[in-house]
Amino acid sequence: MSEGVRVDRFKALLVEKQGEDTSVRVRLLAENELPEGDVLIGVDYSSLNYKDGMVLAGHPKIVTHYPHVPGVDLAGRVLESDSDDFRPGDAVLLTGWGVGERHWGGFSQRARVRSEWLVHIPQGLDSKRVMIIGSAGLTAMLCVMTLEDAGIRPDSGPVVVTGAAGGVGSLAVLLLSQLGYQVAAVTGRASTHAFLRELGATLLLSREEMSRPPRPLESQRWAGGIDVVGGVMLARLLAETKYGGTVAATGLAGDAMLTTSVMPFILRNVGLRGTESVTTPRLLRQTAWSRLSALLPPDSFQQISKIISLEEVAEAAGAILAGRIRGRVLVDPNR
Repeated sequence: MSEGVRVDRFKALLVEKQGEDTSVRVRLLAENELPEGDVLIGVDYSSLNYKDGMVLAGHPKIVTHYPHVPGVDLAGRVLESDSDDFRPGDAVLLTGWGVGERHWGGFSQRARVRSEWLVHIPQGLDSKRVMIIGSAGLTAMLCVMTLEDAGIRPDSGPVVVTGAAGGVGSLAVLLLSQLGYQVAAVTGRASTHAFLRELGATLLLSREEMSRPPRPLESQRWAGGIDVVGGVMLARLLAETKYGGTVAATGLAGDAMLTTSVMPFILRNVGLRGTESVTTPRLLRQTAWSRLSALLPPDSFQQISKIISLEEVAEAAGAILAGRIRGRVLVDPNR
């Protein structure tokens, strides 16, 4: 890896599309071919996410202009900056803002981006570690902060997390347990029970149990919840939430529609808060990343499965779409 080293030309993974046919290849580009932005970054690492796999497969409606460089997350060091907020040599990271979708992303040795999309990497973390955490970890931290903002404390009662074995869900379980919350984890796979207990879950719930259509009000079980599923499961969480509780909704893996009753909101003063990480303002992002640095134990970073080169991304993208990848896969464009 060559942090901060300038080269006249650089490698990038380029996706091109002709009609319905998508091609992927590693090409040498010049810096004047990069899109507009006020900060030029030497990329140390990106990470492979499901959305990257969809982009490489030519999934419609994600990328609108080709050729395109995928990679929705990136971390590295500033090479050039026209922004007062960043100077050459600064360690920075970027998640969200349509990067890797509408704007060229991190599967490249160089990235030119807008300064308002960037945050400084906090002390205690580096390029590799922030890419292991990635968008999923940032989203999980923002969900926890949403519950805290609503007054949900460890002594308020148990907090339930749906999709607990996934990226956002598993990190939410870990963060909540680190903060002293009693965590109930919802999963559809018995094989993940030991993993979730290691993360700190004290109660395991089946997907089937939590997917049963609820009555307008069920027995009060949860002080709060973090939901990545939507649909019927979110409706059940709301019906089971205690008086004054809050659910942070951040996903729609099960269903984007929500059919429920107003009764939890009116009779139990339950709150439903949407939480997203794509366009979160920089100050809030910086706060969330600082807390991730403080809360995540060192062994959290053992979930990395491997580091791959740009030339290996296409094959790995097919594997992530097929559900054959466990743990995090980092992309080192300088290999």
